Amino acid sequence: MVLVLGVSAGAGGARAMSTHSDQPHLPPIDRCHVPRRAGAGVEEAVFEAIRQMRRSAQLRDELITATAVTCRCPLHADAIRSAAGSSRLTIVDEPLAQLRYLRFTGRLPESGTVILYDLGSSGLTVTHADCRTDTILSSKRSTVLGGDGYDALLRWQLARGGVLTDRLTSRRHREALSSARVVTATDAGSGGRAVVTRSDLAELCAASIHHSASFVRQLVEESGVRPDALVLLGGCTRSPSVRAELAELVDLPVIYDPEPEYVSARGALLLAAERPSGDVRMARLRAGATLYRPATAGVDRRKVIAAVAVTAALGATIAGLLAVERNSARAPHGGTAPTQIELRMTPGLPGN
Repeated sequence: MVLVLGVSAGAGGARAMSTHSDQPHLPPIDRCHVPRRAGAGVEEAVFEAIRQMRRSAQLRDELITATAVTCRCPLHADAIRSAAGSSRLTIVDEPLAQLRYLRFTGRLPESGTVILYDLGSSGLTVTHADCRTDTILSSKRSTVLGGDGYDALLRWQLARGGVLTDRLTSRRHREALSSARVVTATDAGSGGRAVVTRSDLAELCAASIHHSASFVRQLVEESGVRPDALVLLGGCTRSPSVRAELAELVDLPVIYDPEPEYVSARGALLLAAERPSGDVRMARLRAGATLYRPATAGVDRRKVIAAVAVTAALGATIAGLLAVERNSARAPHGGTAPTQIELRMTPGLPGN
């Protein structure tokens, strides 16, 4: 059997896993997570992950025959392509890898469309995709709604209770609440302690989750096609509270993988075996084009506009908290931390 490597690249870093080409759904032979260093490009984390995985394979006297990297945007793809040089590498559009793995596992509908709701540490990407043609109908991205923002809100609440924590510690507390109902935070300096429950975290995140649902409504409104399912992706969707809130807000069947943050890398494994080098791009619906499917019922535009306004206000609050932290802990000399303040909307992207 062929040993292949799949890597997912994002603003927060890179995740990689290796396994045999016909076993992407099974526990991997090896995996790693390389956070993005402040001031560094996304390609640094990607190639560090690749080096770690190749060294590990060599220690087992194995050879990785093909590597595929998923990218969320053309800028990341260009940076990785330039850094790769003459190395054989497959660069894949991330939504395509996600659809590829979901189809392999039998979770993806054979026809119709789905919403890919990818909530990671660095932000939220919502993509409306056609299952039959693997075409993107529309897509939106926000770096305000995501794990970094939730961590900032959690640190703010703990600070109000007299407990100061750093980014990594608050992230560990938030991630622990995905499986535990209660965690205890401790101030390393003063020794103060505070208890945080899953309900506390749900209340902190409720506003952003509620208004991220407006992204889904906008995508549906723009395409005029009602999706058949909502696919929850990204590490933040491990939280039962997040999943329950979304299930209540979005009236769609939910598709969820037990390891949502590795779906992209698992899809990359499949594509690495199929195409050892080059680019694998996803088609995008051309401006003005339509799909021949029954249109969904209209969405109240006033509600959409109001939701966007509230999301912007929420984003300003989170951005303010993150800005205070950046001023108190500056990035290394010569570099800048990845920006947290961005709201990009790309409906009706032109074709390639």
